[in-house]
Amino acid sequence: MSPSTLNTAGILLITVVTIAFGGLALLRHLAGRHTGYLDNPVRRGLWTAGHAHAGVLVLFALVALPYIEQADVGDGTRTLIRLLFVAAPILMPLGFFLSVVRPRDTKPNKLIWLTIAGGASLTAGTLLLGVNLL
Repeated sequence: MSPSTLNTAGILLITVVTIAFGGLALLRHLAGRHTGYLDNPVRRGLWTAGHAHAGVLVLFALVALPYIEQADVGDGTRTLIRLLFVAAPILMPLGFFLSVVRPRDTKPNKLIWLTIAGGASLTAGTLLLGVNLL
C-alpha cells in the first residue's frame, strides 16, 4: 500500500477510539438516567444513529482502502476518493450529534444537513471507486 493509504488507515483506526468513547458516553447517559437524553426520544434516536453510522462508515472506509489502491486512476483521483471515504464518517455523525446538541432540543437544527453532506460524500466516493474498478 502507498504511504498515503497507510496514513489514511492509521487515522481511521485512531478514530475507533473516539467511537468507543462515544459509546461509553451513551451508556453513561443511559445508566445515569440523564435528563435530556432518556426523556428526549429525538435526541436519543439521533445520537444513537450518529454513533452507529460512525462505526459502520469507518469500517467501510477501511475495507475500501485496498480497493482504492487497485483502481486504475491517477494519484489525484485516488486522493479524492480517499478523502470522500474519510469525510463520510466525520460529516454524517456530526450532523446527527450537533443537530440536537442541547438537552431540550426536540427537533433537529440546520446542522442535520451535515448528514446529507456525509451521504453525498459516501455516494460520490463509492461511485468513483466502483466505476474505476470496472
